[in-house]
Amino acid sequence: MSNRRTAYIVRNTNETKIQLSLSLDGGPLDLLPKTAEFEDSDPDCDGDDRGPPANQDTKTHASQISDLQHIWIWTGIGFLDHMLHAWAKHAGWSLRLRCKGDLAIDDHHTTEDTFLTLGTAFTTALGPRTGLARFGHAYAPLDEALSRAVLDISSRPFFVGDFGFQGPMMGTLNTQMIHHGLGSWAQNAGVTLHVDVLKGENDHHRAESAFKALAVACKGACQRVAGREGEVVSTKGVL
Repeated sequence: MSNRRTAYIVRNTNETKIQLSLSLDGGPLDLLPKTAEFEDSDPDCDGDDRGPPANQDTKTHASQISDLQHIWIWTGIGFLDHMLHAWAKHAGWSLRLRCKGDLAIDDHHTTEDTFLTLGTAFTTALGPRTGLARFGHAYAPLDEALSRAVLDISSRPFFVGDFGFQGPMMGTLNTQMIHHGLGSWAQNAGVTLHVDVLKGENDHHRAESAFKALAVACKGACQRVAGREGEVVSTKGVL
């Protein structure tokens, strides 16, 4: 696949170590390279509290490899992995991601830094903001839940979200971190994003429908429009 929009980002802090490879247009991705931060991974580790699986060919709860997409995700927070998997799958992305975070404290830094890194990868892969559809919106149901996402690749970071979660946790992910995480992503991605869960009784369904709606909105907004190559889709003349 030619002219794929890709990015490889490394983010290392005292709280998290992250490697992330993204293709907005799907297709194959190379394995994440060995680095000092991950070279001490237990070779027998299949993914647990010791860190991500050492072997990136290991099938995890958030991995899916085909000719069209490579998805392999491990943050140490299972529900976060599940949401990122759904996002990548339905946006048509290929995504390889591994994170070692300070989960002995809580899920905050790992979640926040993962979304920040994904936002940086998104804007890096997108490149010049020309010739794009720019706007994307979608509705996505999951059983009784229904969500709406509206995205503008505006270079004006802003996030509004209404999820209405009933419980404090989903697995080991604090429900507050979905709102905070998406706000962090919008900030680094340089987008205006509104996500609303319109109805739903089950928190898992509410969250997953929201991420699926976001995925389809992203796919639409990132589309390159034939005949508009090089055009800035703004009355300001710049994005």
